[in-house]
Amino acid sequence: MAKRRQLRGFDLKQIAGFDTLIGVDEAGRGALAGPVVAGAVRVSREFLEGRWAQTRASNVNDSKQLTPELRAEVFADLEKLVSAGEIALGVGRAEVGEIESLNILGATKLAMRRALEGIYPPEVFRQREEPDLFAGPEAVAAFLPAVNCRVLVDGLQLRAFPYPHEGVVHGDGRSLAIAMASVAAKVTRDRIMDALGAEYPGYGFGKHKGYGTEEHRAALLRQGPCFQHRDKFVRSFLSGKPSEVAGQMSLFGEGGTVEG
Repeated sequence: MAKRRQLRGFDLKQIAGFDTLIGVDEAGRGALAGPVVAGAVRVSREFLEGRWAQTRASNVNDSKQLTPELRAEVFADLEKLVSAGEIALGVGRAEVGEIESLNILGATKLAMRRALEGIYPPEVFRQREEPDLFAGPEAVAAFLPAVNCRVLVDGLQLRAFPYPHEGVVHGDGRSLAIAMASVAAKVTRDRIMDALGAEYPGYGFGKHKGYGTEEHRAALLRQGPCFQHRDKFVRSFLSGKPSEVAGQMSLFGEGGTVEG
């Protein structure tokens, strides 16, 4: 109960002065294989004060703290809320090739942008050319952004990102919208990894979801990497010096956990 009030209370403060609030989070940042996936969830004050947020939000938390069964239950709730028009949900992903070419930070920003684009294009947040003193009301209105929405991203603020936003360190444990986005990203990515487990047998993707477990290490030593492995991450992991993974995770203001 206290956790639910804390998450809702944080968002009710953050939404003050805005029509809506969007929380953004990712999953798979620290994995050795598979895409990085981001979720974005838009909520309104009406939703935050409504029945679901007051009665069901106690199930929502940082997705890594929930059981797979509870995550699936929460995600099913989110899909129902989307269908009912109570929230908006966007999911984006960046593939292994994009992680290799952009590095994990760039690929995570790309996945987050794609998730946000499922809700709003970035241009609706931009102010147009400022009108002069003699401009009429239509010109003044055209100067203002098309939407009045605050965007919160889990972790540190991102540089060179097309959406105005604020970073919230450990936001998936502080903001309800970010926690909902965390669940959406994690469930979506887990399902992707389950499918990749069937496509690339022998690695155990369906079990460890591509993270650096002993089982995964043994599989890599036994049969080598597949096309879904992140080459730089795998080489660092097998060398026993996973600085690439830990260093990139620190850029998001996180504590360097195995899962992300």
